Amino acid sequence: MSFLRTLRGRVWLVLVLLYMAFFSWYTSFGGPLTEEEITYYREVVEQVTEGDPARMAVWEHFMRTDTGDDFAMLNAIDMRDTPQQVEGVEPGETSQEVLAKYTAPFLGRAVLSAAHPVMLGQAAAPAIDIWGIEGANDWDQGGLVRYRSRRDLLEQAESIRDEMAGSNIHDFKIAAMEKTIAYPLDPWFQLGDPRFVFALVFAVIGLAVQAFSRRGA
Repeated sequence: MSFLRTLRGRVWLVLVLLYMAFFSWYTSFGGPLTEEEITYYREVVEQVTEGDPARMAVWEHFMRTDTGDDFAMLNAIDMRDTPQQVEGVEPGETSQEVLAKYTAPFLGRAVLSAAHPVMLGQAAAPAIDIWGIEGANDWDQGGLVRYRSRRDLLEQAESIRDEMAGSNIHDFKIAAMEKTIAYPLDPWFQLGDPRFVFALVFAVIGLAVQAFSRRGA
């Protein structure tokens, strides 16, 4: 009996510690970007956007309206039937394969920073409802990607900029995509938030172990 009580206690302790570790990693506690960070990342963005005033204004707004919470990026993509033949694109490669050359360097950092797709899908038909925009009838795929914080996204952009300096990685994106649109959602929510799902899973595991040990007693 004493052994079973000790076992139950240890199982609950392990589950709580695991959940706390996951919650701490998955959640942003850094707060909104500071003025110093905005000044620093403005220089990073300026290099990424090649100083385009319109794009710089958008990034400036993105940084100054930071809530400190996680956010999601909504993407719609229309792929080219065949990719443009830029340097690094091999004959016979599909647009999807060329796009993967652009996205691959981002994936590892994204996962380590708790960024992940919330949903991905292929377009089932041309746009059903369009108002106030031209040339947006056709899309191939769409997705929603969750980021832990805007700071994380900017840090990823900085890392990619430093490692890919002098490369033509951005050319792969242009070669593969006919058009795209992406904009952030914040505030936002999802019913399947992993913090909620993991809490339920760990609770079920703990209760199952507790019930099993009581039955064994």
